[in-house]
Amino acid sequence: MDLLLYILSGAAVGLAVGLTGVGGGSLMTPLLLLFGFPPHIAVGTDLLYASITKASGVIAHHKQKTVDWKIMSSLAIGSLPVSAVTVWLLANYFPSPESYAHILTHSLGAMLMLTAGVLLLKGRINKLHHSSNGSVRRFLEQHKYRFTVLMGVLLGFCVTLSSVGAGAFGAAILLILFPALSAIRIIGTDLAHAVPLTLIAGIGHMFLGNVDYQLLAALLVGSLPAIHLGTRLSSRLPNRVLQPILSSMLLGLGIKYAFF
Repeated sequence: MDLLLYILSGAAVGLAVGLTGVGGGSLMTPLLLLFGFPPHIAVGTDLLYASITKASGVIAHHKQKTVDWKIMSSLAIGSLPVSAVTVWLLANYFPSPESYAHILTHSLGAMLMLTAGVLLLKGRINKLHHSSNGSVRRFLEQHKYRFTVLMGVLLGFCVTLSSVGAGAFGAAILLILFPALSAIRIIGTDLAHAVPLTLIAGIGHMFLGNVDYQLLAALLVGSLPAIHLGTRLSSRLPNRVLQPILSSMLLGLGIKYAFF
């Protein structure tokens, strides 16, 4: 019965991801916590889940030439080493997963609130994306690749601890730093960076013993076809209604895990 529940949960999250474009980590990790899984299992399993479910999307974007590999590499230069170091710190400075559970849940809460904020302010971020005036814009333009590496560092740390942020937050960073980049290339580049980041972080958690493989398999069985279905249905449903509802839910969960 539990296995069927996890398959159905994977399908529900996959459908929501396909319909709204919100990253699976923002939905899956809180759901696993609500099911009673400890934070380290929820985060570790979701990271490997994310790397697998996102991989097919990267292949499609690569074939369509909608990945900017220079930007992706700049993000990865910052994020991948920091992800590995973060796992090393967890392994060497904490006696057990239970001793860093509070760090994972507070990190998750903070990233859920940040993701909700990005979704709610998406219109304003898009306006900033298309604006090329002002001293701030010129400063960002001059140092955009340095800031990209720094943002990669932040993503590497936060995603490894929470499994959240590689999607909506990563895309928001690219929107601000690269106003000339088209929407489809922002999505493709963000996705291309998310796969190695979640894979490295997931492998790190795997070595820490933080992955439930039976749960992972059940989630994949449910979610992979559901993501495809949700993507096909997304053009027929009012996304402007779905995203605010989902954002409000993420904000509430973020407050719960960050402060309680």
